Amino acid sequence: MHPHLIIKQQDRLLSVTLNRTEDNGVSDSMASALSQLLAKAHETADAVLLRSAGPDFCTGRIRDAGTTPAASEAYTRRDEYDGIFGSYQAMRGAKVPIIGVIKGRCMGFGTAIASLCDVSFASDTATFNIPEIGHNVMPTMVMSAVYDRMNRNAILWMAYSTDFIDAQRALAYGLVSHVVADAKLDAEVARFADVLLSRPRPAILGLKEYLRVAPRMDEQGAIDYARSLHSMVNTATAMKKNTH
Repeated sequence: MHPHLIIKQQDRLLSVTLNRTEDNGVSDSMASALSQLLAKAHETADAVLLRSAGPDFCTGRIRDAGTTPAASEAYTRRDEYDGIFGSYQAMRGAKVPIIGVIKGRCMGFGTAIASLCDVSFASDTATFNIPEIGHNVMPTMVMSAVYDRMNRNAILWMAYSTDFIDAQRALAYGLVSHVVADAKLDAEVARFADVLLSRPRPAILGLKEYLRVAPRMDEQGAIDYARSLHSMVNTATAMKKNTH
């Protein structure tokens, strides 16, 4: 797929490791490759595990080596970021849930994709920030990922200040699901993955589908959609298997 992505299929779990250890960044081509992978993840997996091989989860977006300088014309330049925006859409649109494992620094693009994981575990030593405005860059790329994950005041404080927050504040802001002592992180992630994969596949898919679609519906639409999914999933053969 990509030299900076490590892909492993472990039964029904697809493990994706960001492996640019020289700077822990994510390049545009890495983001595009991740998008392609997530679009097909449901064909072989019931869940995706996303983590980093380096000491930091992700220190931000990196331009690929050898690429031409950024275009000076706005309409041309806008297209250059499609790989990044496309990766956000791919994470939202993946049919199977994405489990994030976050250690070290989580900056810019890292904060964005951490927020887009469906369930995320952060080490108690992890830190998060949105540094773009400190480099005179508009942080709207990150904001387009977190706008429906965090409250407005938290987003603007992080974007204006560029300050790092710790894992507990990230939990309070809605960036992560769970904070775990660093020494116990891998064990807790493995335990949760086992629990998740023990659930019937129709329910795994249905839960993500509902939360991808329903928040953009009006109240009655969300209720009707829940009724339809409830009937459809609960009549699936896999839901009728004896779990005792």
